[in-house]
Amino acid sequence: MSYRFISILKNLSSITTGSGIQTRSATYMPRPVTVIHGVLTNAVEEVMDAMHVPVYLETYNIKGKNMNHFPREVVDSIRKNKVCLNGRVNNSLCGGSRKELDLFASLVNCFNLNGQPSRYKNVDIVVVIENTKGEYAGREHEVVPGVIQSFQVTMTKFWSDRIAKYAFEYARLSNRKKVTAVHSKGKDEKLADAFFLESCQEVAKMYPSITYNEIGINNCCLQLVEKPEQFDVIVTSNLYGNIIANIAVGIAGAGNNGEIMPGGSFGSEYAIFEQVGPVENHKNPVALLFSSVMMLRHLLLPLFADRLETAMKRAVSEGKCGNSNTTTQEVVEAVIANMD
Repeated sequence: MSYRFISILKNLSSITTGSGIQTRSATYMPRPVTVIHGVLTNAVEEVMDAMHVPVYLETYNIKGKNMNHFPREVVDSIRKNKVCLNGRVNNSLCGGSRKELDLFASLVNCFNLNGQPSRYKNVDIVVVIENTKGEYAGREHEVVPGVIQSFQVTMTKFWSDRIAKYAFEYARLSNRKKVTAVHSKGKDEKLADAFFLESCQEVAKMYPSITYNEIGINNCCLQLVEKPEQFDVIVTSNLYGNIIANIAVGIAGAGNNGEIMPGGSFGSEYAIFEQVGPVENHKNPVALLFSSVMMLRHLLLPLFADRLETAMKRAVSEGKCGNSNTTTQEVVEAVIANMD
């Protein structure tokens, strides 16, 4: 593990112009963040260093693939720091650690960016996915040679309530106007859907300013392709959520494997921020930088988050971040050059 300070407190004190007029004042204390090192995390550190972001990074190098758990020291660090930036391990891996930390909600934000080609306009969709139960619960075993039994851990009222509350509260805090619950088509899983939809309906009554509607998975996929701008926040189970998120990423014009879309996994105590799609062999840090914007807001550092987001959007609009021939360092330099 390595440690690194990004920002020094004296750099966050009041800054004055030659005329003595104060231009910035801050009293932030450095916040600890667990970092799972990857090919793009150095780029994030360099950008945050240029911004003097008050975060203290505890960086871990994880070796190996297809793991079901983070190493114990990484889990302990996440428990201590509450926040993690994951630049190494795909969301689909380490399911055991995500269950241990009870990261029940996965979030993917898919949106248009000026300078990034897309067939669709005005796309800004957040997909909230139940992350620990359902079809991807990972409970299966070989009964006898050649016969696999897989257990689908479906929704209970408790799990349904908390994912619904998370989606609506996220919508409220993000000034979103609509939440759409996606369920199975027709009568396929009417008992499991009953818990989920009942919870969404009950929670919706607590948020009268947010429009609520329901749609089957088949029709949802069709509507995403035909008119994606009608969706705002989508909440659903893990299987449907992964399908919807993959469609939304492509619709938004995110490049190969969603390489510029941010996301994360969240629980009542802990949060892991990461990019959508594979992280290995990618040289574009845009998604991880946008995930860092989400992380900074989570850490209650909105001024830093806004500054980074603005610089990111400017750099992308100039065509300096979406080109497959652009190097990681060129993206970093473009983002830093566009900072106010």
